[in-house]
Amino acid sequence: MKTTPDNSGDVRLSGISKTYGSFTAVHPLDLTVPEGSFFALLGASGCGKTTTLRMIAGLEEPTTGTVRLGDQDVTNLPPYKRPVNTVFQSYALFPHLDIFENVAFGLRRRGIKSVKKQVEDMLELVQLGEQARKRPHQLSGGQQQRVAVARALINHPRVLLLDEPLGALDLKLRRQMQLELKRIQTEVGITFVHVTHDQEEAMTMADTVAVMNGGRVEQLGSPADLYENPQSTFVANFLGTSNLIEAEVDTKNGDDIVLKAAGGKLVLPQARCSAPTTAGGRVLVGIRPEKISLTHADDAGRIPEGRNRLTGKIADASFIGVSTQYVIDSPVCDGLAVYVQNVERDGRLVPGADVVLHWSPAHTFGLDAAQRIDAGTEEEVAA
Repeated sequence: MKTTPDNSGDVRLSGISKTYGSFTAVHPLDLTVPEGSFFALLGASGCGKTTTLRMIAGLEEPTTGTVRLGDQDVTNLPPYKRPVNTVFQSYALFPHLDIFENVAFGLRRRGIKSVKKQVEDMLELVQLGEQARKRPHQLSGGQQQRVAVARALINHPRVLLLDEPLGALDLKLRRQMQLELKRIQTEVGITFVHVTHDQEEAMTMADTVAVMNGGRVEQLGSPADLYENPQSTFVANFLGTSNLIEAEVDTKNGDDIVLKAAGGKLVLPQARCSAPTTAGGRVLVGIRPEKISLTHADDAGRIPEGRNRLTGKIADASFIGVSTQYVIDSPVCDGLAVYVQNVERDGRLVPGADVVLHWSPAHTFGLDAAQRIDAGTEEEVAA
């Protein structure tokens, strides 16, 4: 799969693939990681993201294709001769050495005698200057993770590879470390390639995300573009939550497509539809839960003209602080998700209430109905 035509960049994979016997872990792909960017390989377990990272590191030999770092072909170079360093989930710190010596290890191994200033500067970068003489077991998980990053960066790699580096941390600390890693990357300005299964982590940290599925790059782009303009049901479901509604193409009205769904009509901008749009054809209409407004059926007459509308009944409501998450059963399908900010709560919006769901047609996207509608959902990924 050709994911970018650009030939410039710190990491360039050309026709790279990996097979183990009859199993293909990574199908041939071309991928360019822009210089100085924070790049994420995102996907569920077994999608090929870690294998791709290990081929960049030299820890796995590609079955086909080449790996270039800058202008250098490193496909046949061993890991220690590549200008990359890797931070693993386990951190792999030396328990018998203090933090200063853990960070200095790579410099000392290369025979560099004067390490004090370099190590102190690196510890300041990761905000651990006062912890220099502690042992790893005396630090929190987040601090140990920063030591591992400092130890990798002190060797001035061209590319830093991060393999699920936050996976062992609890949720609150993981969120803090997402911002911390992004800050460090911005300050040092080198290319970070980060492997994760956590959608929020990838979207918080990365400039560019490659969503992987079954050994292929499903879609590549900025976090906002992937979220707002998914090109497949897998990406629509894997990145957040999407309501996908089966509809039939009725007519075209200028730049819009008019669709029929359960007797009603929905409008979809042609530019936001990646499916064929011949009359009578099937399309999956997508809308994110937070883009939908919820109005009690008694107030339906107050809804502005020009909005997409569906009728339904509230099946469930969950108050989660910043918003209330509703599950709506509708003639088009059951189990539609709607997230409403808790600003002015309508006390009538309770299970059993008849409601109208409405949203701007500009927030609607269209996907090919030949795809599995549940691809990328938690249930489908777990299976």
